[in-house]
Amino acid sequence: MNFLDNNQSYKRQNANIFSRIDWTLILIILLLGTISVFMIRSAMTSGQYSTDFSVRQIIFYGLGFIMVFTLNFIPVKWIKQYIWIIYSLGVLSLIILFVAPVSPLTPIINGAKSWYQFGFFSIQPSEIVKIIYILTLAYLISQHNKYKLTNDLNVDIRLLFKIVAVSILPMLFILLQNDLGTTLVMIAILFGMVVVSGISWWLIIPALAIVATIGGALILGIIYRPDILERYLGIHPYQFERIYSWLRPEEYVTEGGFQLSNSLKAIGSGGIDGKGFKDGIVYIPENHTDFIFTIIGEEFGFIGSTAVVVLLFMLMLHLFRIATVVTDSFSSYFIIGYLSMLIFHVFQNIGMTIQLVPITGLPLPFISYGGSGLWANMLAIGIIMSIYFYQYRQKT
Repeated sequence: MNFLDNNQSYKRQNANIFSRIDWTLILIILLLGTISVFMIRSAMTSGQYSTDFSVRQIIFYGLGFIMVFTLNFIPVKWIKQYIWIIYSLGVLSLIILFVAPVSPLTPIINGAKSWYQFGFFSIQPSEIVKIIYILTLAYLISQHNKYKLTNDLNVDIRLLFKIVAVSILPMLFILLQNDLGTTLVMIAILFGMVVVSGISWWLIIPALAIVATIGGALILGIIYRPDILERYLGIHPYQFERIYSWLRPEEYVTEGGFQLSNSLKAIGSGGIDGKGFKDGIVYIPENHTDFIFTIIGEEFGFIGSTAVVVLLFMLMLHLFRIATVVTDSFSSYFIIGYLSMLIFHVFQNIGMTIQLVPITGLPLPFISYGGSGLWANMLAIGIIMSIYFYQYRQKT
């Protein structure tokens, strides 16, 4: 009898372990990881590097999945208890990186001191801070709305003030690293979470109008009157090159427009079904990182590119479904914040390869080569897996 009871208990325990895994989410990540490894392997045929980065990407994914399955066993309520410690450590990692002298631990890579180097691995703290930032905003908004008794503009202004207050330090020190791309991602996260936070549109719309007006004026100034920006804002002529090379890449082929010109050639030459795996011939520097979508477009054409976009859309749709069902507002806000980050990354990365937006150096999530970016996404997926088991599964 005891043997039967123990056997049934063992089966229940195993069933519990398997039931806590979101197999749909894992399958999508595995498919994206497979695409990533094969595309990075194809990128190595250009001969830019002697290192096979596809092997490293497999290692990064392996460590990432360990992170996911570990976080799966940690209830989100534990994370909430230590949110301010986590936030402080994240900001501290950015401050130390900024004030520390150049050394083997804090080297300058590609003209920026944005990484901690630990032998074989380098970690870019700003990538992890993006997830910490989402957690912090989710906590702030959920706690504020928990005690919100009336719909009052003063109450909404206080929440907006709190959001801005926790945004200043991480954005400032990331911007000081000359990392405009990550700063824009954090602004996208902020915008996405403010929209769903319950803050009155009487506050949101004027703020958006001001930002849009300033942004539009700057773009028009860069195009038509750069002399005014140089005189009053102290912007140097070479800083306009990224905009000019985006608008007219054919005129800057030997300078900033080289990557974009060749990106357009690569994707355009792929046609409907592409040239075939490892048959790409258009040379693009760093095509295993920010410009990996050009390999997909050239070698697998419109069909392959569409398949990747659809797979990423399926991931977003699955996450949105979880966000609408979970019982805890903190968890829902976190998923929405991560979705804002994911959408911006995908739109910006693919958009810059086809001249839709300027080049900012943002990777394509789960596909571009890189440990820090991948681990940041896997960190978010691990938290969502925990949300899935402790809230989504129990409700559905």
